Amino acid sequence: MDLSEFIFLAASSLFVIVDPIATVPAFLAMTPQDSTEQRVKMARLACLVAAGVLLVFTFVGEWIFKFLGITIPAFQLAGSIVLLLIALDMLRANRSPVQETHEEVDAGAAKEDIAITPLAVPMLAGPGAITTAILLKNQAQGVDQKAALYLCIVVVFVVSYGVFRLAAHGGKWLRNPIALKITTRIMGLLLAAIAMQFLLDALKAQRGAGGGV
Repeated sequence: MDLSEFIFLAASSLFVIVDPIATVPAFLAMTPQDSTEQRVKMARLACLVAAGVLLVFTFVGEWIFKFLGITIPAFQLAGSIVLLLIALDMLRANRSPVQETHEEVDAGAAKEDIAITPLAVPMLAGPGAITTAILLKNQAQGVDQKAALYLCIVVVFVVSYGVFRLAAHGGKWLRNPIALKITTRIMGLLLAAIAMQFLLDALKAQRGAGGGV
């Protein structure tokens, strides 16, 4: 996989799993009494924190695996299952409990500031996003692709901030239920394909380690 292909894979995978568009309704529901400026400030802090969380886990993920004795194929298999569960919920136009629960949304609505929790973690940088970032780091070949992955994480959250900022200023299409359902289902289909690719890569690596064809 050359650099341009890896960048496309990383950017699309991360954006689909972070899914800021589908997070907009929860974001607005949790900030009913806040002004536009307050919502924008929360969104900016949430995206900064979420980006930092993903960057840290991407950087130290391999060391965590070595410490716990977890092989990369095992993590790929587990990760593909997590992503597939999220994708199946998205295909039904629902936010997966892996990304957020009703309890977290309700708790967020009662908080004065939702930026760090639950918006940044776990809604944006949840288990699915962390898993995807670590799996992409494992697929990166060379310093250029690893650097591109870190850049993709930053870009995805810059775009996510733009989505939240637009919603805070009254972007009507981001609140349209039909548009949200269509977008969520399309992203769910893409995420399901990505999950299957991670699964196939894990099985291929396992066969190679076992000496199979």
